[in-house]
Amino acid sequence: MNQLIKIDIQDKVAHLTLDRPEKRNALNPAMIAGLKNAFTMLESDDNIRVILLKATGTIFSAGADLGYLQQLQQNSFDENLADSALMREMLYTVWSSAKIVIAQVEGHAIAGGCGLVSVCDFVFATPEANFGYSEVKIGFVPAIVASFLVDKVGKSRASELLLSGATVPANTASRYGLVNFIAERNSIASEANAYAVKLSNETSAESIRRTKSLLRATRDLSMEASLDQAVKANAESRETADFKKGIQSFLEKQKLSW
Repeated sequence: MNQLIKIDIQDKVAHLTLDRPEKRNALNPAMIAGLKNAFTMLESDDNIRVILLKATGTIFSAGADLGYLQQLQQNSFDENLADSALMREMLYTVWSSAKIVIAQVEGHAIAGGCGLVSVCDFVFATPEANFGYSEVKIGFVPAIVASFLVDKVGKSRASELLLSGATVPANTASRYGLVNFIAERNSIASEANAYAVKLSNETSAESIRRTKSLLRATRDLSMEASLDQAVKANAESRETADFKKGIQSFLEKQKLSW
């Protein structure tokens, strides 16, 4: 496993930690590939029943890494297509896991970081946690996360989040259906872990696998098709003048007027 992802297995629960606090656990290709590989590895271990996803530090994930955003401006269309496909594969791997996946969110989960939250089965969050998809504010298109978010909270709520680019607090995210449980910072780790242990001890692994498969069945074929479209839309959006202008302003910390 790469150094950006830590795995600690305790009994039937795998604790998977984003470990890049100095960069606010921002996503870059290495982090994305690490997540995909970690979930793929854990998926093959029949002793693991629940995956508890969390992060080191006070921020769950700030979204795309700044250096990563700079690189996107230099990429060819084919490179952006391959990069978008990697994000799609990682999120789909988490979403389609036969294990129960729980996110423990302390602090902000923004853009791709919020997308990662949206593919988990259950979400614990601290009251001060914030959730949002800021892509439209920097000339980007949240194409890949959109497919999963609509599946999670419905089209109306997804439209509100994706089209406004606004961040919402945990209690609002809970009303929207993005967050299941709110816990104080000093107790969230113990509460999320207790829930993970409870599920691992009280549910049948085969029943969970079949139930999750059943829940996906109504969306799986259309999800594949929508993700294929999303990857192309994601790559195409990186070719636009708005994207280049937005990313440059974001990197230079300039306020942008559209």
